[in-house]
Amino acid sequence: MTVIRALTGACAAALASLCAFVAPSEAQTYPTRSITMIVPFAAGGPTDVISRIVTAHMAQTLGQSIIIENMVGAGGTTATTRAARAANDGYMLITGHMGTHAASVPLYPKLAYHPEKDFEPVALLAGTPILILARKDFPPKDLKEFMTYVKANAEKVNAAHAGVGSVSHVSCELLHSILDVKPVGVPFNGTGPAMNALVAGQVDYMCDQIVNAVPQINAGTIKAYAIATPERNPSLPNVPTTVEAGLPAFQAQAWNAMFAPKGTSPAIIASLNGAAIRALDDETVKKRLVELGSVIPAPADRTPEALARLVKNEIAKWSPVLKPAT
Repeated sequence: MTVIRALTGACAAALASLCAFVAPSEAQTYPTRSITMIVPFAAGGPTDVISRIVTAHMAQTLGQSIIIENMVGAGGTTATTRAARAANDGYMLITGHMGTHAASVPLYPKLAYHPEKDFEPVALLAGTPILILARKDFPPKDLKEFMTYVKANAEKVNAAHAGVGSVSHVSCELLHSILDVKPVGVPFNGTGPAMNALVAGQVDYMCDQIVNAVPQINAGTIKAYAIATPERNPSLPNVPTTVEAGLPAFQAQAWNAMFAPKGTSPAIIASLNGAAIRALDDETVKKRLVELGSVIPAPADRTPEALARLVKNEIAKWSPVLKPAT
């Protein structure tokens, strides 16, 4: 028995040594097949659009296709749970955002994952300012009238969103807390479907990321009351800031970022991060993102370490705002 145990221990040690030897080689040749990027919302929304623009360039750098897989449910947390449980070999990633990787913590007490513990941050992809939008025939003409109208009709009006914990839900929760109102929420499986309902006049208003709104605002199919940033956005120069429009307390900017399952090797994370940075530095990619109103992350904000800090800070920021809503 002693001899067998000794041999077993020796085999285990040899196997561990072999794995340690092979792993760096695998990381150096990564990727050898296509990569799946989960987008936790329906196609056509801001997270989907940004993911497709950036990953199309990343695929060229990595030499393998990146397949976008849209998966809806529970404000993005269903797909995020799946990504957290995926193999940590770099072949299944997720585009997360302020909702899935920050607001979800206070909103879902039984959340099946933790943004900080179950993921490896890869890279911040884009910042996306929030707009207060409404159907084109919604009575208020400007933000001040909007605030007065919503306060007077809080039990009658409704606000569309992409599910509890989504950016559109979280940002409007902040707005409602400032206005001290609780309108009816109308959930959809993504901001793409929510925007379609707004355009069709089936819902009253919503808080949404600029990427989803620019084409509709320019086409006149919806109205924009204000953008929740200190300065106007170049893609919508005629839309006032919330400061200018009379609601300076409402400041909100979402973000989209790439994450891998916990335990993904540093070499693979570095490869993915490098490809993401090359994409963000590409003039065509930058032009497309800026035209949609996105904010390109500064070089210092593109590292995995910077993204880890962002997630930590965002959880701390949104928890006191959203806990009363649970």
